Amino acid sequence: MRQVRHRTKTSPCNLLLTALGLLALLAPVGLAQNVQQPAKPPAPTPPPTRAPLNDKGTIRAAVDLVEVDVEITDRNGKPIKGLTQDQFTVSEDGKPQKVSTFDYYDVEKIEKAGPGGNAPATVPVTVSIGGVAEPEQLRQTLRDRRLIVLFFDLTSLQPQDLTRSTDAAQKFLRTQMTAADLVGVVAFGNQLNVISDFTNDRDMLSQAVDALLPGKESQLAALAAAAAQGNETGVTEDTDAAFTADDTEFNIFNTDRKLVALESMSDLLRDIPGKKAVIQFTGGITQTGEDNRSQLRVTTDAANRANVSIYTVDSRGLMAEIPGGDPSVGAATGNSMFSGAAVFHQSDAREDSRDTLATLATDTGGRSFFDLGDLGDAFRSVQADSAGYYLVGYYSTNVARDGRWRTLKVRVNGVPGAKIRYREGYYAGKDFGVFTTEDRERQLEDAIRSETPVVELPIAVDTAYFQIDKGQIFVPISAKIAASALQWAQKSSRRQVNFDFAAEIRQAQSGRVVGALRDTITVNLDAERFQQLQQNALVYQGGIVLPPGDYKLKFLVRENETGRIGTFEDELKLPSAAADHLQLSSVVLSSQLVEDQKNSEVKTKKYAPGTKLLKESPLDIAGQRIVPSVTRVFSAQQMLYIFFQAYVPQAADPNNLRAGIELFRAGRRVNQTPMVAPEQVDDKTRTASFRISLPLASVPLGSYTVQAVVVEAGGAHAAFGRNYFALRAEPATPAPTAAPAGN
Repeated sequence: MRQVRHRTKTSPCNLLLTALGLLALLAPVGLAQNVQQPAKPPAPTPPPTRAPLNDKGTIRAAVDLVEVDVEITDRNGKPIKGLTQDQFTVSEDGKPQKVSTFDYYDVEKIEKAGPGGNAPATVPVTVSIGGVAEPEQLRQTLRDRRLIVLFFDLTSLQPQDLTRSTDAAQKFLRTQMTAADLVGVVAFGNQLNVISDFTNDRDMLSQAVDALLPGKESQLAALAAAAAQGNETGVTEDTDAAFTADDTEFNIFNTDRKLVALESMSDLLRDIPGKKAVIQFTGGITQTGEDNRSQLRVTTDAANRANVSIYTVDSRGLMAEIPGGDPSVGAATGNSMFSGAAVFHQSDAREDSRDTLATLATDTGGRSFFDLGDLGDAFRSVQADSAGYYLVGYYSTNVARDGRWRTLKVRVNGVPGAKIRYREGYYAGKDFGVFTTEDRERQLEDAIRSETPVVELPIAVDTAYFQIDKGQIFVPISAKIAASALQWAQKSSRRQVNFDFAAEIRQAQSGRVVGALRDTITVNLDAERFQQLQQNALVYQGGIVLPPGDYKLKFLVRENETGRIGTFEDELKLPSAAADHLQLSSVVLSSQLVEDQKNSEVKTKKYAPGTKLLKESPLDIAGQRIVPSVTRVFSAQQMLYIFFQAYVPQAADPNNLRAGIELFRAGRRVNQTPMVAPEQVDDKTRTASFRISLPLASVPLGSYTVQAVVVEAGGAHAAFGRNYFALRAEPATPAPTAAPAGN
């Protein structure tokens, strides 16, 4: 069973979250434009190719190419073959379009080919064009095949509904599956699991369906009743059926988990050529189309881009509900049971759970099936809808990227009485300038969830760690962005830029989300300050408190004028506190100290409702804040500030600690500072803070290892920590260039 990573639900966490929200001027641009380098990047994903293939689409857009699969049948439901390109006319929003590509895919030919068409064929669901197989080879393998995915939503299926669904699937495999059918099996519980790749091996598929046993996911299926009206009191058990990705205080995105799973499924199928049908067995989606409008649109768009039609099957079948609900839900309280309102609420809840299913099927060219006694009707419909189809492509004359729905009309000339079926339209591409708030949130969610780094906006990120107490560690997060790479908006005589910063922390082993950070920051500068900043960089500082352990950090920044995004990934290894020996924090390097005060040029909006803020950062000492160097590249004219903390066991006195700095180059010690007393001591937490200054003017250019050494005067305790930096010459200021004569 192959597992596809997916956002999982988390319970509330007892974490502290802080957003320091400092933007400062730092080193010259030449020292700041290091492109992000994740400590351990994810496995590279081959870039998807978007060459026109024999794909389904009301939308298969490469540049502005739109492909529509058109099914044409006679009065008896038989496919009409042999039509030519000039018999087709296509219009978009009432405007005629020129047909540019045309082909016919004859699935019926293989169905009638006899035993020779039954040779086993397996196509991996996650195949990538240019990856597992050559595009032309893959296209020939799937030529005239019918691709069907059996998708089981375990989060919404009660045990009896799951049994009904798997029985229908087994019957299809035994009696209805044809030689042209390649079938895959996918299940969604806590993760999206590809149980079987596309294949016509009935035994393999039967075993895959048998593996779907009722489990704990099915307990999420009970529907929540609608709210009571008037003076009624209606209370039912909260089963968390209306799911959001993280319903803790750290939830920063609004999304529907079931629709996200279908979106992920469509993304997996995107690079597999051919018309794909996903038969979704489900117990409903309790959020209505308005509640999950943004995610519904994104899922529909992903399905259309991947040439996927979704056939939604309500596995509850014919429903004869018991007034007040069956034992799977808590009993209602108040007078709603006696007035009949509870029964109406049951009916409304059932219809609400089907609203999204119907919309999803209609907008992707599929069908929805409710109140079925025999779920096999869904399979017959899929086969009838894809016995053969014409793939018609055109380049849209509407080049506006406004994200609007575009209505399609396809007509066939010279075929009286023919029945034509195709998708009704598609969503156009969208530029960031016309994004709604929901669109922008969705964009951030996609970037956070993506396995592939986004490098539209170059950033550099650095982290460190400092003990707050024995069970909590503060992790400062610093990000540097070159000011010259930004798109500044003109606001009267001032320049303005707006950012979204987000971070997500997951446990390294389980992948569970344990913390998140989200800030929106606006920088507003007058003309003089703007000119100064063009030769410098912006630095964001935030932080989060975590218990000791191993984590994975995903950091994101978006510039909100153009919508460009940069992401960064890193591993965090946070050590546990030691009771019997001296420990050190990270060794932080900096060339800048700033006064710890509010800046009128910077405004910060935090997204952490109900969250405790860290009153004082370990980087703050005596009214000054040390700004970590993200790139750790310095020039000879700068002062190097080295900051670190020592955590003292009970047997030692933090006031007796002394620390010094050693510089190593090519393994040889080249510089050493005198031993100094702590800058600050916290007797309560037994923490000694050191800040040591080192002028770089006398240090030769090159790459160095910084070693901080801490010893107990007159005692036996000692410890050391290391960091690294590069020392370069100050960039030369370019001489002004004379303008050519006559200009």
